[in-house]
Amino acid sequence: MRRFRIKVDDKVFEVEVEEILGGDVPSGNESPSTGVRANPATLPPAQPVRVPVPRPSVPPAKKDVPVETARVSSPAGPGVMKAPIPGSVSEVKVKPGEAVKRGQVLLLLEAMKMQNEIMAPSDGVVEEVYVSQGQTVNTGDPLLKISS
Repeated sequence: MRRFRIKVDDKVFEVEVEEILGGDVPSGNESPSTGVRANPATLPPAQPVRVPVPRPSVPPAKKDVPVETARVSSPAGPGVMKAPIPGSVSEVKVKPGEAVKRGQVLLLLEAMKMQNEIMAPSDGVVEEVYVSQGQTVNTGDPLLKISS
């Protein structure tokens, strides 16, 4: 048996506490041999609840909407492609002398942690590549030249 002093609202109480193993708890007024069995409370099983979900005010987008590709480069002369935005060249996918088709990815330009695909505006042959992987470019810098 252990004794404790507890202070509640400026009043001091002396409390005796008995440690009991096995789950039997004496009722307090009875002898330690007579006890009350402590059982955990049981809760009724959970019941499902239906919560109304509001309908969106905007209808969902159509699934088969064609995606337009933006022109990511503009000619600075005959077949010279320029950087549309400042960034870092993450990968050059073509070499001089290589034939390319319209829409083919020529290089990847990373800007603001996004990979931007620079695509061929028309069929042709890569004449010259002005940039290399890891190079930083500004808007309007020449990237490569394609002849038709």
